Amino acid sequence: MSPDTQTTSTGLELVVDVGPVAHGGHCVARHEGRVVFVRHGIPGERVRVRLTDAEEKAKFWRADVVEVLDASPDRVPHFWRTADSARSWAHGRPPVGGAELGHVSLPRQRSLKSEVLAEQLSRLAGVELSPEVEAVGQAAKADDAAPADGAGKTDDGGAGLAWRTRASFGVTQSGRLGMHAHRSDQVIPVQEMPLAVDGINALRLWDVDLQGIERVEVAAPANGSRPLVLLAPAPGTRAKRLNSILAQLPADVSVASYDPLKNETLQLRGRTWVQESAVGHDYRVTGAGFWQIHRDAPETLVGAVTGFLHEGGFLEPGAAVADLYAGAGLFTAPLADAVGETGSVLSVEGAPGTSRDARKNLHGAPQVEIVQGKVERVLRQRPRQFDALILDPPRAGAGKAVVSQLIASSPRAIAYVSCDPSSFARDIGYFQEGGWQLAGLRAFDLYPHTHHLETVALLTPRG
Repeated sequence: MSPDTQTTSTGLELVVDVGPVAHGGHCVARHEGRVVFVRHGIPGERVRVRLTDAEEKAKFWRADVVEVLDASPDRVPHFWRTADSARSWAHGRPPVGGAELGHVSLPRQRSLKSEVLAEQLSRLAGVELSPEVEAVGQAAKADDAAPADGAGKTDDGGAGLAWRTRASFGVTQSGRLGMHAHRSDQVIPVQEMPLAVDGINALRLWDVDLQGIERVEVAAPANGSRPLVLLAPAPGTRAKRLNSILAQLPADVSVASYDPLKNETLQLRGRTWVQESAVGHDYRVTGAGFWQIHRDAPETLVGAVTGFLHEGGFLEPGAAVADLYAGAGLFTAPLADAVGETGSVLSVEGAPGTSRDARKNLHGAPQVEIVQGKVERVLRQRPRQFDALILDPPRAGAGKAVVSQLIASSPRAIAYVSCDPSSFARDIGYFQEGGWQLAGLRAFDLYPHTHHLETVALLTPRG
């Protein structure tokens, strides 16, 4: 064993030099020729790490920083004690996941995300770009003078906090609210969630006895409307136990039980959905349905998508467009506004409940057709000419088969919204193989203090 290693009662510790950032929220280090993926470090630092996944025959190991020996100038005190790696391990437990970049200054976080996006595009698509990752919300205005009357102010104060309108929690064996450690079944009790909007923290769910519950999902719309708490009961949990939990929650909060395996929601009090607002429209969103998490994401992404399409002449009155993986209709509604009643919008969503939301949200737009089903099947069964397609697929991306189907439908342009740089870059490669080109790209920091980012791309046929 080298002088830079020591064994502890809970695992091996190593001293390593932190190398470049990699996709997934970690940086690359090496120890005696083996790759070690290090979380909670910054490139250029020298740190002591604790191995968290280190089978002897594994090609690589995983580790958390437990001590910083030579700090980067971009290192800042972590805003959340429970997610601070060194502090957590000093108390004998791992940090909670979901804030893995909280030790990095916000400008450096965005530059690291830009590096990851550039590397993925180069390696998977052969595209050489270094796109800026743009700040959003108050973080984007941090250098501007605050309005004297406070108009336009959001709650994050430019610190990248209070942006999550949705949060998912685990429950400890003793019935306390908690969150999972990274890549672990261990649930760690929490007493706050600094990334969440005030509407979530004000519920004080950590004071509630949640015995009999396995998971808790919370949605608190940015417009201040009624929050929704979804409770996923453990098998055998009785109605009396649910009623006991219900009595501990504020009376003005909607509550429902949720079975994630069956995708079934049962009303306990109030509504099983929330009312969101964006780009001049109101949206009903089922509790388990998808909605952008960041409070400023809907306006930001709609602006980027419609901006690309308007500037290219692909979104005019009378145009035919399709919104694929449409969810509750975030993009569908402004697209319908843009094309008018002489145009058409095909909205395709696979989840039945979310598709029903879209029908309710767009019932007053006669130019919109809502179809529930898989994107590739709908495009195949309903062939037509489109001026533009908009797709916002899940984290796994569209994939080769869907990309081929999109190309075969021969639109004039495609706007691609993605939350994962790896699947996004892979799909860009597929588009390029099919004769298309990346005509525009923007990236947004919609998940401050995490490794995630959002991209919006404009694709057009080559030549």
